[in-house]
Amino acid sequence: MAEEEKEEMKSFKNLGLCEELVEACDSLGWKNPTKIQVEAIPHALEGKDLIGLAQTGSGKTGAFALPILHALLESHSKQGYKSAPVFFALVLSPTRELAIQIAEQFEALGSGISLKCAVLVGGVDIMQQQIALGKRPHIIVGTPGRLVDHLTNTKGFSLRMLKYLVLDEADRLLNEDFEKALNDILNVIPRDRHTYLFSATMTKKVKKLQRACLRNPVKIEAASKYSTVDTLKQQYRFIPAKYKDCYLVYILTEMSGCTSMVFTRTCDATRLLAFILRNLNIRAIPISGQMTQAKRLGALNKFKSGECNVLVCTDVASRGLDIPSVDMVINYDIPTNSKDYIHRVGRTARAGRSGVAISLVNQYELEWYLQIEKLIGKKLPEYPAQEEEVLQYLESVTEAKRLSQMKLKEIGGTKKRRGGDDDDEDIERYLGVKGKSSKKVKRK
Repeated sequence: MAEEEKEEMKSFKNLGLCEELVEACDSLGWKNPTKIQVEAIPHALEGKDLIGLAQTGSGKTGAFALPILHALLESHSKQGYKSAPVFFALVLSPTRELAIQIAEQFEALGSGISLKCAVLVGGVDIMQQQIALGKRPHIIVGTPGRLVDHLTNTKGFSLRMLKYLVLDEADRLLNEDFEKALNDILNVIPRDRHTYLFSATMTKKVKKLQRACLRNPVKIEAASKYSTVDTLKQQYRFIPAKYKDCYLVYILTEMSGCTSMVFTRTCDATRLLAFILRNLNIRAIPISGQMTQAKRLGALNKFKSGECNVLVCTDVASRGLDIPSVDMVINYDIPTNSKDYIHRVGRTARAGRSGVAISLVNQYELEWYLQIEKLIGKKLPEYPAQEEEVLQYLESVTEAKRLSQMKLKEIGGTKKRRGGDDDDEDIERYLGVKGKSSKKVKRK
């Protein structure tokens, strides 16, 4: 009987959402709520604070966006359109790209109800954002630093009437990096509000949550503490550091029809690897925190549209980004923080799809890799490859690396002569738009 009841609950209507939102979910192709949505939405509609732990790609954004929009519509119908509440909800995210993606999801769900949403992130013209705030949006999505800028400098902008606060990727937001900005925000918003914290990994920082003034929160774990989805095939390969580039090119060539994300540790490594792969006619583009916001979004759009099928990135792209078509994640550098592994591999095998994650482990990274296996509670199988086959790429990869290093030196010199101007030519160079790329990948 209990199972039947559970099955019956598995529609958005039965979760208690209003008709407009049920229709919005239907128009987005959301037929049934995910586990985190089934568990979180009824509690949220009862007005409870939430701490939600769910695997990445499991529908967390819907789990907090839908109850907020439901409350906004209720408030709207009580007060009439003219006095519909503005600055109703604030969603904070650790990265700009995730903030933009969350706002897009709010706008898609609210497209039939005249929802106004503003995105406040760094790297974008502050005047445009001030104009957006002047239009009195219902929902604000942003990164903590830029939000503090607006609270300090934008005339007439205040969050004194805020009803909902959401911290997405809460474990990152509770880090020291965001501590000051978060405290500044918590000091100027009402204590009497609803607060939701969501993440794929939650740490002992839960103790810090009292800073976020949760009132008897309901803790929802729609996943074991640190887990990856069952549809994800995870493998590793132990290799000598000097052959790492070779193995990367071998895997990308073997899986040439796939859309792949390659994770590195540094911004410089993303640029160098993207150049090497472009020189070998692999359509790669980098994304890192050193790039301007316009270029980061440009790179992301080229990847999403299929113009480039390999995205070389730092952990700036490991959190929350939903690119449905990612088939494979390669950990070119093993993350020093094992929880980042969960977020990285969560870029593939999303929403029930399958995916592959391959970690290239050299002799210096073994300790970090063993920490990952300990965290996820399983020993991973080895990626099968004949070393002789892999090393057939050595000559062409070495040459591509030499050319790429020369090119990067040249760009560095040009930038200095131009006075550090970071213009769009760089991204065109990454994309091989200007100048010809070198030889195709050739085996010995």
